[in-house]
Amino acid sequence: MDARLEGVADAFEAQDFEAALASADALLRDVPDSPEALHYRAAALVEVGRLEDAGKAYGAALKMAPEDLEILFGAAEFLVCRTGEDREAVEEGLEWCGRGRKLAQKADDVELVYEFLLLEGMGLNQLGECESALKSLDQALTHMPRSPDAQLERGIALFELCRFAPAQESFERVLKDTPEEAWAHHYLGLIAERRKDAREAKKRFARAQVLAPEELPPPVALEEAAFDRAVEDAMRALPSQVKQYMDNVTLAVEDLPSDEDLLGQQPPLSPCILGVFRGTPVGERSVMDAADHFPPSIVLYQRNLERFARTREELIEQIGITVMHEVGHLMGLDEDDLWERGLD
Repeated sequence: MDARLEGVADAFEAQDFEAALASADALLRDVPDSPEALHYRAAALVEVGRLEDAGKAYGAALKMAPEDLEILFGAAEFLVCRTGEDREAVEEGLEWCGRGRKLAQKADDVELVYEFLLLEGMGLNQLGECESALKSLDQALTHMPRSPDAQLERGIALFELCRFAPAQESFERVLKDTPEEAWAHHYLGLIAERRKDAREAKKRFARAQVLAPEELPPPVALEEAAFDRAVEDAMRALPSQVKQYMDNVTLAVEDLPSDEDLLGQQPPLSPCILGVFRGTPVGERSVMDAADHFPPSIVLYQRNLERFARTREELIEQIGITVMHEVGHLMGLDEDDLWERGLD
C-alpha cells in the first residue's frame, strides 16, 4: 500500500490532480479505511473543482482520523479558503482551526501551530471579526516573525478596523521581504486614496493590477449619468410596501466613506463598504429624540462599488443589491437578517 500511496502523492505533487484522484479512488477500493488516501482524494477533488464531493471526503477522513493534524489542517483550509463567501463553512473551519491548534501545541509542532493561527486570522477577517483576527495573527507572528503572509493578513485586519497608519506599516513591511505581493500594493493604494494622494494611489493600483491581473482588475467605471440611472432603476424596483417609507429618505452618491461614517460605531465599518444607512430605522423613531427629526439618508460609495464589480452588468446589479441592503437597515433589519435574505 505504501508504494501506491506514494504514487498518489507523486501525481498530486506533479499537479496532475485527475491522475491523483483516480489513483486515490483505486487505492480506496482496496483499502477503504486509509485516511491518507481519503485526504489526498479530498485535496484532489478541491483542485478539480468538485467542492461538494471534497467536503464529504474531508468529513470521511476526519471521522476516520479525528486527530490527524494534516487532515485537520486540510479540512480547515478548505472550509476557510475554498468555499467562497459561505459564512457557515468559514465558522466550521474556525472550529477545526481551534481543535487543530490545540493538538499542534500539545504535539509541540510549532510550524503547524503557526499555520492554524494564520488560517484562524484569515477566517476571522472574512467574518469581520478583525479584533479577534489581530490576536491570532499576532500570535502567529510570535512563531514566525518574518512571515509575509501573517503580516499581510495583519495589515488587512488593521485596515478593516480603520487603523490606517499601522496598517500601512504592516503592508510596507510585507513589501520589504516580498516586493511582488500584489495585495500589499493594492491596500497601500486604498490607504493613499483615502488621504487623497492620487498619484501614489494610481501607482500602487497599477502595480497591483500588473502583478495580479485576475484578482485585481481595473475598476469598472460608469459615467455619472449611467450611475444615476442605475440608482433610479434600483429605487423603482423596490417593493411597493417599502416605497411608502422612502418619501422622506434622501439618497446620495459619494466617492468614498468618510471617517465619520466609518467610526460612528464600534467596531468601525469597513472602509470598503458599498453603502451606508444614516438615521433611525422605521419603528424605532421617537418624538422625544431630536436626532429622529432629521430625515434618514442612504449613501452609496461609487469607487467601492466600481472596484467590487468585474463587469458593467455586475456593477449595475450590485447597485440594486446595495440599495436593497441599505433599505433593509431603514426597515430595521440587521446584518444577519440581510445575510439570510442574500443581501449581505
